[in-house]
Amino acid sequence: MNRLFGAKSNAPKPTLNSAISNVDTRIESIDVKLAKLNAELSTHQQRLSRMRDGPGKTAIKQKAIKILQQRKMYESQKDQLQQQSWNMEQAGMMQDNLKNTMATVDAMKTTQKELKKQYGKVDIDKIERMQDEMADLMDIGNDIQESISRSYEVPEDVDEAELDAELEALGEEVDFGAEGVGEGEMPSYLQDTGGMPSFIDEAPVAGKAKEVAQ
Repeated sequence: MNRLFGAKSNAPKPTLNSAISNVDTRIESIDVKLAKLNAELSTHQQRLSRMRDGPGKTAIKQKAIKILQQRKMYESQKDQLQQQSWNMEQAGMMQDNLKNTMATVDAMKTTQKELKKQYGKVDIDKIERMQDEMADLMDIGNDIQESISRSYEVPEDVDEAELDAELEALGEEVDFGAEGVGEGEMPSYLQDTGGMPSFIDEAPVAGKAKEVAQ
C-alpha cells in the first residue's frame, strides 16, 4: 500500500504566509529570467538592425523569435503567480479580520458576564426605598426650616389704629424736642435731671430751709 500511495507525511502543513512567500520567491526568479531574456533580445535587435538580409540575419531572427516565445511564457507564469499571491493575500486579510472579529466578540461576551455579575449585586428595591427615605428627609427638613423662619403676627386683642396713633404721637414729640436742640446737643428728655432746676436763682440757705420745714 505504501508503495502505491506513499506513506502519510507527518510534516507540518504550510501556512498561508509561507505559501505567499514561496509564490513571491518564484515571481522574483521569473523576473531574473525575464531580465536576462530582455537583454538577449536587445542584443539581437541591435545586430539585426546592422545586418543585411541573408541567411545570417534570418538565423538571428529565429533566435530572437524563440526568446520572445520564452518571454511570453514566463510573463504568463508571472501573471498567474501574481494573481495567486493576490488571492492568498486577500484570504489572509479576511482571516485576520475574522480573528479580530472573534476577539471582539469574545471581549464583548466577557464584558457582558462581568456586567451581569455587577448588576446582579444591585438591589433595585433597596435603591428605591433609599430614594423614598431621602425624599421624606428632605420634606422634614423643609418643614423644620419653614417652622423656624415663621414670623410672629400682632396679637388679635391689640388695636392697630391705637398703635398707629401712638406711633404718630411719638414722632411729634421727637420733632418738637428737636427744634430747640442745636447740632451736637442732647435733647432735654435725654439729659440728666439730677441738677438744679433752671428757675432757681440762688441756692437755698440751710437755716431757712429748716424754718420752712417747721
